[in-house]
Parts: sequence; structure tokens; C-alpha cells
Amino acid sequence: MAEFFNQFSRRKFIFTAGASASAVLLKGCLGNPPETTGGTQTAPTAEAAANVSAEQAPEVTKVNLGYIPIVEAAPLIIAKEKGFFAKYGMTNVELAKQASWGAARDNVEIGSAGGGIDGGQWQMPMPHLITEGLITKGNKPIPMYVLCQLITHGNGIAIANKHQGSGIGLELAKAKAIFSKLKASPTPFTAAQTFPAVNQDFWIRYWLAAGGIDPDADIKLLTVPSAQTVANMKTGTMDAFSTGDPWPFRIVKDKIGYMAALTAEIWKNHPEEYLAMRADWVDQHPKATKALLKGIMEAQQWCDNFDNRKEMSEIVAQRAYFNVPVDVLLDPFMGKYDMGEGRQIDDRSMAALYWKDEKGSVSYPYKSHDLWFITESVRWGFLPKDYIENNAAKAKALIDKVNREDIWKEAAKEAGIAAADIPASTSRGVEEFFDGAKFDPENPEAYLKSLQIKKVSV
Repeated sequence: MAEFFNQFSRRKFIFTAGASASAVLLKGCLGNPPETTGGTQTAPTAEAAANVSAEQAPEVTKVNLGYIPIVEAAPLIIAKEKGFFAKYGMTNVELAKQASWGAARDNVEIGSAGGGIDGGQWQMPMPHLITEGLITKGNKPIPMYVLCQLITHGNGIAIANKHQGSGIGLELAKAKAIFSKLKASPTPFTAAQTFPAVNQDFWIRYWLAAGGIDPDADIKLLTVPSAQTVANMKTGTMDAFSTGDPWPFRIVKDKIGYMAALTAEIWKNHPEEYLAMRADWVDQHPKATKALLKGIMEAQQWCDNFDNRKEMSEIVAQRAYFNVPVDVLLDPFMGKYDMGEGRQIDDRSMAALYWKDEKGSVSYPYKSHDLWFITESVRWGFLPKDYIENNAAKAKALIDKVNREDIWKEAAKEAGIAAADIPASTSRGVEEFFDGAKFDPENPEAYLKSLQIKKVSV
């Protein structure tokens, strides 16, 4: 495992990024240089400030949170801009825009004391990999805590215009011949992601494998900084990438490509990105941690009110945050997707959701979802299979160390969240995917056995 991730050391990542003008699978990162962003944070009213009792007052009011400018970051931005952080006593929250997921990893390693960050927005299972020292400098373990899920949906698979009419869509059965033909040519089907062995890598791998395409053997799958994605698509050197909003609308609007699938179609109500913090920061500041969570929970509820989505689009579109036109955000936020090729989606249940979805809580960090991410890591050879042997004892031990759903529950109760909105179980139960595969967190080995394309033998 360490050998695999050592291939993606800082120097290797930079070299790969610079050399790979041929492909990109974007998680939606914009590739802007790191900067600390501040907006027009709404000052808390006297009434709001009074909500912070002496017993719940945070130990510190300052924290540095990293984020990537995609829709997953909206709760962090809204919590700052609408004064929800300040309402619970966190009056000095700095949001630091990260150039890439690798930069976020580097910055959380050094922590805010070294000029980095204390935590923030993460693809999964990055917090677990950092905790294990599998993607850190010198493989040094840096314990982290997963504290809440930020969002579900808001992602899709983008395909270059040259493949329009080819049958490359959600179902790939009719397009297998195209992949085979390109595999035998000097220019195989090329796709990319912005960080290996995490969300965006998993989404495109799952989609391809479900259609009978082996992502490790039948295509070229690379890691490339997000700043190159649009350029590569325009020049025709890239066939596909997995992207987060606001890119789906823009890709189609700019006639660069079309959307083969939304991740909401691949796995409805799937876990997406999370808030995670350095464990030492949380251990030193338990009240401040809960104050952050309360602010994010309130922001997530605000974000899920579709009457607020126009204002939300205007806030996150600002130069300090996403730096994009409002009109590339609003329609997707409302569940309206022009997928290209004449396909339209108008369904709010398919939009980015932050607080609740059809299966219940979005914000609560289910341990069963952590287990799926680790199981997928085993599937593709990113983690050894001993993580899921013996009823996944090793995986569950890691999850119990990293996932702090207990802190989420404490914060929810202190914030007055209705008991009905606080899950009673750490498992959301059996999950089902678009191809009919099912993941039972009580038997992850059965899930692996059911999958035709994988790198692990079970």
C-alpha cells in the first residue's frame, strides 16, 4: 500500500501533472493558488451570540479550514458568510482556498501553526489514509477525525464532444467496441482524476467497470491538476473526466463536451465529501469543534432550502470563492442539468443536497459509508485485502478511530436538532448501485465477490 502511494509523492505528482497534457479527471478543483479567502461575513446578532452559553463557549475562536472551490465547499462558505460560525462563537474562521488535493494534504500535515490548515473539506478516504500515514511525507501517521458529511450528489462524468452519438453514456454496453478500438490504437481512451484512490477516482472506476471496461487495463487513467481539464478537453487530448459542479453546465454550455452520467444516477444519495480535522486540534478544542459543527449544520439546512439557492449561487460565485458566473451554478443547484446530446434532467432530488435526502441525513457521517470507501480501496488494490478479511475487523478498527460520529451527535443535540434528524445507527444499511450491485456493510466480502472487474482476489 505504501509503495503504491509513494508513487504519488509530491515530486512525482508535480511531474505527472506537468507532463500530462493529455488527460484529466477533475474532481472539480479549479487549481487556483492557495489563498485565504474572506467575504462579507454577517456579524452575529446579540440574540444569536446569546445562544453561546458559558458551558458551550469554544476554547478558541480561530481555525483555518481548507477548501476546494466546488459545490461541496458551500456549507463552509455559507457558514462564514451568513454568520453561522460566529453565532456559535467561532468568530475568526479562515477559509483557505487550496490549489489541489495534494496541496490540502500538505497543508494539513504542517497544521495552522506551520502556516497550513487545521482541517477542512476532503475526498474520502483521504482522512483515513492520512491517519495511516499512507499519503503523507515520510509515511508519517497524522491522526484525523471525520466529523460530518458535507454533501451528496453534485458530480458527473464528462465526455469530449468527439464521442457524441457513440453510445458512451450511463450504460456502456453499446460502447465497448469503441474502447476496444482505442485500446488497440496509439491513442487509447484517456481519462483523469485529481487525486488517486479517492472519490473521483472511485466514481469513474465504478462507472467503467459496471460497463465491462477495466479502468486499469482498457483505458489510460491519469492524475492531473484540475486547472488543465478544460484546456485538455478543448484541444481534444482528453476523452473524459469526473467533475463536480459548476463544471457540468459549463462543459455543455461552452460546447466542450457532454455529460454521460451524474453520480446521482450511478448511486442515488451517495456519500460525497466530508469535513475532517486534525485529531490533535479536535482533542485540544472539543467545544470549538462542536461550535464549528453547529455552524455547518445550520448552513447545511440553509443550503437545502431551495428558496435560498439563488443567494447561495451569488455568494459562492464571488471572486474570493469560486470566481465563476452565477448562471453556471444556479441551474445545477436547482436540479436542472443540460446533459448535452438533447438529454435534460429536471429533478431536485438529483441536485446537490446538504442536510437531508431521500434516505435521511446527509450531514451525519455513517460508518457504513466509510467502510464502502475502504472496500473500494481494497477492490482496486489501493489497500491490502486484510482490511476486509475477518468481517472487516481491520477496516472497522480504522473507522472507529477516524469517524467521530459521536461528536456530531453531541453537537446536534446541543444545537437543538430534532431527534428524528439524528440517526440511531452508524449504518445506513444496504446500498444499491445503478448496475444492480449491492453493498451490505455487514458483509463487504460478498460485495467484492459480486463484482466482475477488480484487482483483488476474494
